[in-house]
Amino acid sequence: MAAGERLQKVLARTGRHGSRREIERQITAGLILINGRPAQLGDRVTGDDVIQVQGRRFKAPVSAVPEQGRVLLYHKPEGEICSRVDPKGRPTIFDNLPPLKRARWVAVGRLDINTSGLILLTTDGELAHRLMHPSFNNEREYAVRVRGEVTREVVQRLLRGVQLSDGPAKFESLREAGGTGANHWYQATLMEGRQREVRRLWESQGVEVSRLI
Repeated sequence: MAAGERLQKVLARTGRHGSRREIERQITAGLILINGRPAQLGDRVTGDDVIQVQGRRFKAPVSAVPEQGRVLLYHKPEGEICSRVDPKGRPTIFDNLPPLKRARWVAVGRLDINTSGLILLTTDGELAHRLMHPSFNNEREYAVRVRGEVTREVVQRLLRGVQLSDGPAKFESLREAGGTGANHWYQATLMEGRQREVRRLWESQGVEVSRLI
């Protein structure tokens, strides 16, 4: 057997370059290089090879014995960020994860620093891609506490769709979940997870999100 692992398997495991099928399309289009030459379908790489994807160069993350794919459920508290390294020195979710020898944790989506809740992490980059990409129709569910007047018209607009700075967005479902006074809880679902999308949807209607889980 030839040394190394298949190129598309190695790249898919990182979770940064799409599914294996998408990576194969990039290889066929000549967008991926191995040691300076265009990659071919069926190429194998070792830890000594340099891969270049759309101008970004890195060593092939290959192990002699690939670690079995793992999935971790992590409850992110408020005050932690989902980046691997933070220039401001704030705590990250990766500070608390079990160490790995031959793999790396890939976060399935992100939650902002002021949001708490369940986040999935995996060592299987292809699984992460399938869970994150909108084409696979995976729902994200949120508990949202808002402050402000929420009329029937506001709810209808949020379900029908509004225009945000990065394109149209909407909730797939939105139902009231209790509350008193100016604060009310809602259960909301989204089919994608753009940055601060839940908060921005409510803000587009002049309603403030005071807590998000």
